Amino acid sequence: MERILPFTEEHMMFRQAFGRFLDQEIVPHFEQWEEDGIVPREIFKKFGDHGYLCTWAEEEYGGANADFLYSVIAVEETVARGLTALFTFLHSDIVAPYLASYATPEQKKRWLPKCVSGESILAIAMTEPEAGSDLQAMRTRAEKVGSEYVLNGSKTFISCGINADLVVVAAKTDPNAQPSYKSVSLFVVERGTPGFERGRAIKKIGLHAQDTAELFFDNCRIPQENLLGEEGMGFIYLMEKLQQERLIAALGGIVTAEACLKLTIDYVKERKLFGRPLSKFQNTQFELAKIASAAQAGRCFVDQLILAHMAGHNIVQEVSMAKYWCCELGHRAADRCLQLFGGYGYCKEYPISRHFVDSRISTIFAGASEVMLSLVARNLGL
Repeated sequence: MERILPFTEEHMMFRQAFGRFLDQEIVPHFEQWEEDGIVPREIFKKFGDHGYLCTWAEEEYGGANADFLYSVIAVEETVARGLTALFTFLHSDIVAPYLASYATPEQKKRWLPKCVSGESILAIAMTEPEAGSDLQAMRTRAEKVGSEYVLNGSKTFISCGINADLVVVAAKTDPNAQPSYKSVSLFVVERGTPGFERGRAIKKIGLHAQDTAELFFDNCRIPQENLLGEEGMGFIYLMEKLQQERLIAALGGIVTAEACLKLTIDYVKERKLFGRPLSKFQNTQFELAKIASAAQAGRCFVDQLILAHMAGHNIVQEVSMAKYWCCELGHRAADRCLQLFGGYGYCKEYPISRHFVDSRISTIFAGASEVMLSLVARNLGL
C-alpha cells in the first residue's frame, strides 16, 4: 500500500544518502561496537559532519530547519538495518527538542550548535532506582543556594550515560508543592561538573552498543543559568515531549516487524525441511501472513499519527495506543520470526537474533506497555 506521508523528491534523496552512509560508515563496524559495549564518540561527530543530527534545528544553530519526516526517515533506515543501539535518534529527536523548546536564546546559542555538529552528545535522566514510569516518585533533589542549585540523588538506566556531554536531569525543587507535579524542574548538567559522577556501564541482554549507565549527583553545584525553562515546570515539559518520544518508539516497533518479516521471507524460501522449502508449509505461511497483516495495520496507524503530530495536534491517547501496540508487535514479530529460523535464529551471525534481543526493551522504555494501557484506560473514563 502506498504510504500517506508526503515524501518529496528531497526526502527520497535524503533516504538514499542516509542509507548509503549507514551501509558504508556504520554497518561494517557495528559488530565491534556491540562487543565493546559503546559507540565511539567520533561517530556522532561523523553524523554531524554529514548533517544527520538534529536536522530540524534552525539554520542559525547549524541545522537544516527540516521537517519531521527527515527524522522519520532516519529512524526507519537505522532500525531496519538492526542498528537501533546507535541511539542517535535519542540525541536528535528526544533530548535536543527540550533545548529547542525550553532553553533561553543564550542557552540555545551555547548548546545547540554543538548538538547539531555532534561535538556534544545528549542524554536525559528521569529514571531512578525506585522511580521508573512513576516520575512523581523521584527522589533526586535540587536545592537553590545563592546563584546555584545543589543537586543530590541518582539516576539509572540512562541511555548514552557514558558518552553524554549534556544531561537533561529531572529533580525535585519543591517536594511540598501543590499540586505535586509542580515539584519537578529540569536542569542541564554538563560533563565535568564537580559532584557529577558516572557509575558502571550497565550490561544488558540487548542494545549492546548503546551505553547505558548509572549517574550520581553528590552536592553537584549547577549554576542557575542551567535551569531549563521555569522552576516547577519540569513535569509538564516531560509530558509535552513524551508524545514525540513515544511516537518514535511506535515507529521503531513497526519498522522492526517489517524488517523481521523481510529477513524471514527470504530465509524460508531457501531453507528446506523434509525435502521442500519451509515457505511451503501452511504454518510458515500463516505465521508470516499474521505478521504482515499486523505490520500493515500498524504502519497505516503510525503514519496517520505522524501527520497529526506534524500538524501540532494533541494525540497523547492515540500515541499511547500506538506505543503499546506497535512495540509489542515488533517484539512478537521478532520472536515468531526467530522461531522460523530454528537454531540458526539463536546465532548472533544472523540479523534476526539482534532484532530479537534489541526489541525486548521497546515494551519497557518510554513508558512500559502496562503504563500505556493505564493511560488509555484513564482517557476512556475508566
